[in-house]
Amino acid sequence: MRILLTGSTGWLGRYLAPRLSAAGHDVVGLDPAPGAHTRIVGSVADRALVDRVFAEHAIEAVVHAGALHKPDIARYPAQAFVDVNVTGTLNLLEAAVAAGHDRFVFTSTTSLMITEAIRAGRAGGAAKAAWLDESFGPLEPRNIYGVTKRSAEQLCHLYHSLHGLAVMVLRTGRFFPEEDDTHRHLDGPNIKANEFLGRRLTVEDAADAHVVALARALEIGFGTFILAAPTTFAPEEAEELLRDAPAVIARHFPDAAELYARAGWTLPDHIDRIYDSSHAERVLGLRCRTDFAAVLEAMRSGAELPFEHDPHYVSPLIEK
Repeated sequence: MRILLTGSTGWLGRYLAPRLSAAGHDVVGLDPAPGAHTRIVGSVADRALVDRVFAEHAIEAVVHAGALHKPDIARYPAQAFVDVNVTGTLNLLEAAVAAGHDRFVFTSTTSLMITEAIRAGRAGGAAKAAWLDESFGPLEPRNIYGVTKRSAEQLCHLYHSLHGLAVMVLRTGRFFPEEDDTHRHLDGPNIKANEFLGRRLTVEDAADAHVVALARALEIGFGTFILAAPTTFAPEEAEELLRDAPAVIARHFPDAAELYARAGWTLPDHIDRIYDSSHAERVLGLRCRTDFAAVLEAMRSGAELPFEHDPHYVSPLIEK
């Protein structure tokens, strides 16, 4: 199919575009910033541009990976998040329905599931780690990023209900390469490695998941799926994960502490959330290839770490 890929210059887009092409699709990249995979420079918030792209390129399906993200809160006003993340999604859905499309893949985020209480964790009085699957709720996003992505999800569901558009909503865990913008207590690769215990995946696995979702959309109709590295932990361990994570980690990964000590790294003393991706595995057959065991194996063998870390990465700027 001829696919409109939004966010084609972004971190996910630069991995996703080649994978869509390899699957036989003709990829038309749209992004506010120029890039190797971007044919049209512009914003999804520009309805006239969206309509023109659909008409001139005979778009047959949409993979909507473009958005303003959580680190962008420091760079853009709230209105920009509404314009891009909400209005932009609406523009694409309306154009897709008008064009008679039958499938739409939307990149969402697990961030919209994190309430202030979950973020506070044990400091806020939590008794156990939050076990987060697709049934978790109520959803109370804590910032403009989460609010707008949740609103976009609801628009996707509405257009599925009203028009029969098959929509796949992919709530991705963390896969950004840059430093965490709120936690700097550990070395960046150390933080990312720790996150593979329950809240991270590689950008490669995220990209592959979108290709599978596009192929399975018609069969499923509508689905929301959490994407994260498969966890080794069980819900029954949630209390101990929050109280004494190293003990739980040692049961599952006996040499983790030694490997970390050699690297000068620190294991988390507590884990406050686990993203459960088992629904995606059961329904879509999606299981991320890189997990915490793969990280330890690289440390064990001296191989390159199986995830990207770039402290200098900054997502492409758009006009305010």
